[in-house]
Order: sequence, then structure tokens, then C-alpha cells
Amino acid sequence: MTETQGDLASLSRYIFRAPNWYVSVAFALLVAAITGIGAFETPSVLEDAWQGVFFVGVPTVVAALVTTPVDRWLGGQLTYNRSSLLALVCELVVVAILVIAGVVAVLTPLAQQFVFDALTAALALVFAVRLVVVLAVSRNSPLLAAVPAGIQTATAAVLLFVYSGAMNYLELGGPLVGAFLSRPERAPTKIQYIFTPGDFLLLLGMTVLYGLVAYGFLAVIDRPWKRSLDVSVLDFVRGFIGHIAEGTRELEDFFEQLGEDAVVPVTVLSARTEDGEKARFVLPMIHPGPMGEIGGGNLPQRIAESAEGLAFPPHATAGHDFNLVTEREVRPLLDAADRAHDRIAYTDTATRSARVQSGEASLLGQAFGDDLVLASTFAPGFADDVAYAVGLTASTEARVAGVDDVLLADAHNSNDGLDGDDLGHVVPGSQRSFDLIRGAGEVAERLVDADQHALRMGVAWDETNWTPAEGIGPLGVRVAVLETDGQRTGYVLVDGNNMNPGVRDRLVDALETEGLDDAEVMTTDTHIVNTVQSVNQVGGALDVSELETLLRDLTAEAIDDLEPVEAGMASEHATVTVFGNDRTETLASHANAAVSMGGALALVVAFATMALSALVFFLA
Repeated sequence: MTETQGDLASLSRYIFRAPNWYVSVAFALLVAAITGIGAFETPSVLEDAWQGVFFVGVPTVVAALVTTPVDRWLGGQLTYNRSSLLALVCELVVVAILVIAGVVAVLTPLAQQFVFDALTAALALVFAVRLVVVLAVSRNSPLLAAVPAGIQTATAAVLLFVYSGAMNYLELGGPLVGAFLSRPERAPTKIQYIFTPGDFLLLLGMTVLYGLVAYGFLAVIDRPWKRSLDVSVLDFVRGFIGHIAEGTRELEDFFEQLGEDAVVPVTVLSARTEDGEKARFVLPMIHPGPMGEIGGGNLPQRIAESAEGLAFPPHATAGHDFNLVTEREVRPLLDAADRAHDRIAYTDTATRSARVQSGEASLLGQAFGDDLVLASTFAPGFADDVAYAVGLTASTEARVAGVDDVLLADAHNSNDGLDGDDLGHVVPGSQRSFDLIRGAGEVAERLVDADQHALRMGVAWDETNWTPAEGIGPLGVRVAVLETDGQRTGYVLVDGNNMNPGVRDRLVDALETEGLDDAEVMTTDTHIVNTVQSVNQVGGALDVSELETLLRDLTAEAIDDLEPVEAGMASEHATVTVFGNDRTETLASHANAAVSMGGALALVVAFATMALSALVFFLA
């Protein structure tokens, strides 16, 4: 993940799960009652609360319950949870503006009329806010979106019209019309006869003005997205909020518009006994992102569920450009893994493991027949993803030395988060890329003609009690110990997204005291742990001492489980839709620019609109 992509992912800290609609409605009524107690002056506190519920809460409740069916009737997608939360937020906006206006009226000569003018502006602002959200979520045309967006403002305006006595200024209708459309005697004294029909025409004009400003703001923000990515920022906002707030798949629909086809290798190493498969290492050259269960975010778990033996899905040498656009794309990878597994030629021998230090890259390798397993790390240095092209070149370098299939895992086990300018992304042309390529070739040269000996394997697994919030996914911690010619090598897989600096070295040292001659600790890079935090590495939230103790216990259990096995490897290719070259960086850059520049532009637009509103009120 680059810094730009990290900035994008970090926006998720501002998003939270939308509460159930009845929670939002209940809280809105509570706020309305408190507002009534503070604003109205009837002889009874309960009457004040009731007036607040009626005049402040009713428009919110109507908007919460009516917006969704109206929006869906027009082809939109608003849920009751979202519409209720939106109505509550708009109510809070109105209350906040009225409180500020009331304070200003007390401290200045502007008097009570300023509060009523502020109420008019607040109701118009509510429409603008709702219009932006409805456009983002439902993607209707502006005219259609204006219908559900105007429900809260319209309901408040109707109540004010009826209970302020504005009808009395018009010579229309008879006693029946007056009975239903003019009830000032039932309203608090503060709102009796404060609005004239002209005030409601002003409210209508202000609402149209604020709506046009809101739509113009969105059009300006949206233009770069359409020109460079041919998608709308509103689609991204809708999908992002839908995924984080309600767990929908709308974000995948957006990503699918960006996707490009890619052919990726899928390599499988299987070890079996007479009783069946004991362990299966599966490595599709795909990045398990972008977040949560979107795209390939839960790829490690899907791989584990499809394996007969204990599955080890380490991180491949691929970055965010190779994120799957939808979860549906996982199926072709699993099918390719099954095809590779079906044509494996097994052998009961393997070489001793060998470690090579090539510049900053450290590679642990072991050959099974003509095939090679490699685990690379840049620890104790900091590194994030290895680019697809670099990993593919490193595997090719190993094949040049004489091996057949290569399973090259990025251990992904030492990173300092998103701090600093250099985030350790291993890209083509960098010194680290050449270190990795040369290291892969050196390991292959050392092992291609090395003696092979009888192979024994032992495995152990603990789901653990840690949660994704603590940096550990559902696969927990898995250990495989391979023994050849008296040498024991440990391959540990932690279902997490990278590790804090120093954690990997500490764990490897602990494993070597448990009777292992060499070991590597890898992470799956699962993005299930990154739903709400862009950085949630192993060792950040959990106690590393507890993880160390667990690894010691699992290693001892795996050693006790050692038994003769046959192992073999095969590769297949799968065609999947991924984000594509540079698409992730372009998307992240546009999103970050929209947030940073959009915020500044929003302030400018807000001040300009407020100034224009003040001018309109002054002239009116």
C-alpha cells in the first residue's frame, strides 16, 4: 500500500455503522423534546416537550419513514437506516443553527427576526444536504432526487404555514379550509403570525438556490473522475458508505467499472499421508484487498475453506493494482487451484532448507523434487507489497537455474505503517527488486542439485481468541514443520496484515529455541482486519508476548505431529478482473484530492452562499 492509498483507506475512520432506523427516530424525538423545553415557554414542561416533538420532531419522523419508499418508487436505493440517520443529522443541523442564531439575537440588536431568517436558511440547507446524499446513494437525476430530498423541508414548511397563521394573510377558502390550514391558536406564541406567504416564497427561492449550489459543487468535484476514470465520484461515495455502514456490495459494483482482465498464476504445494491431504499451500498471485470482504479481502479464508488439508495461503508478490474487483472473482482462482492440485506429481523427498541474504532481501527456500518453495522478507527493514512484475521476474530467475514450479511467498512481516515518504513498496527498478531477483536465483542454484532426503511434516493450528480489531483474522495462527536429514524448518502463517517492526525477528528467535533450525513467520495480508483501520498490523493491538507463547506451543505440537509425507507442486493460470495497472493509485489520488480540495471548495461555496443569503434577506 502506498502513502496515497493509505490516505484513502484512512478515511474509513470517519465512517460508522448506520444505527437501526428506530434508534435514529427515537434519538430525534428526544432531541426534539429537549429543544422544545429550551425554546418554548408554556406553563408545563411536558407541554414544552410536546411542542418540541411536534414542531421539530415530526418533520424528522416523516422524512425518516417516507423518504425511503418515495426514493425507491423513483428507482433509488435508500434504506430506512440511512434515511432515518440522514433525517436525524438534518434535525441536528437545524437545532444547531437556531441555537447559534438565538445566541446572536440576544447579544446583538438583530432581535428575534434574525432567528426566523436563520430558520429559513436552515430549512433550505437541509434540502441541499439531503439532495447531495440522495444523489450519492440513489444516483437518480437531480430533478427526481429533489423529490425525496425535499420531504423534510416541505414537512416543516407545511407545519409552519398551518400553525403560524400564514393562511390568515390570504383571502382564500372558507371555514373548512381555515380549520385545516390555519391553526395559530394551537401553536406556541413564539411562532404565531411570524411567517407571511411572502416568507414561504422566500423559503422556496432559498431552497432552489441552495439546491443549485449543492448540485454545482458535486459537478465540479465529479468532473476529474469522469475525465480520467470514466466513473462518478458519487458511485464511489455510495459504495464506500454502503460497505462500511451496512455491509453492502455496492462498492464492488463501482470497482467493476474500473477493472481490467489479468492472467495470474496459481501455485499449489500439497503434502499428503496415506490417510489423505495433510497440508496445502495455495498461492494465487493476487493481492487480498482492498478492504474487508470486498473484492479479494477475504481471499485467505476462501482458500482455507476450499482445501482438504490444513490450508496455508501466504501473501503473494502482488500489490493493490491486483486487487480483485468483486468477490465473484475468487471462484476462478479456487478452480485453478483445484486443477493444479489434481495434476500434482508427488515425491517423498525434499532438500534441506537454505537461506540466502541478498542485499536487504532474505529468502528461505526448500526444494521438493524439481519444484521450489521460497519465502522472502526484508526484515528487519520495512517493506510492504512486492510488485507483481518483480515477483514474476524473481520466479523466472529461479526457473532459469533449473527448477520447475516456484511458489514465491512474500512473508509480508515487517513494516512501519504509513509513516514517512518511503513505505517500502518493492517496485521494478528499485535496488530491493534486484536484491529479491538475485536472491531467488541464488537459492535455486544452491538447491537444484542438492541431495534430497526423506520428508516428514507436522502441522498445528489455533483459531485464537483474537479478533480482526486486534489484527488477527479467522484463520488464526498456523504452523508447519518440515524435517529432512535431521533438519527442521518451520513455516508459520499468521492471518494478519503485516507486522510491526521487530515482531518477526522476535518470533523467529523464539521458534529457533524450540528445536527449529530455521523458520519464517509470514502473514496472509488479509484485509478483513482493515475494515475500519487502514493500519492494523500484527503486534499493534495484541500482546506480542502472548503470540510468542502461542507459537512456542504450536511449534511443539507440530513437532509431535511429525510423520512421513509425500509432497508435490503444480501451477495453473486463471483469468480474473483486477483493478489494473495504476488504477488504484489514480483512484486514491482522486479521492484524496476530492477530500482535501473539496473541503476547501465547500467552505468557499458555503461562505459565498451565506453572503448571498444575507443579501437576499436584507433586500427582502
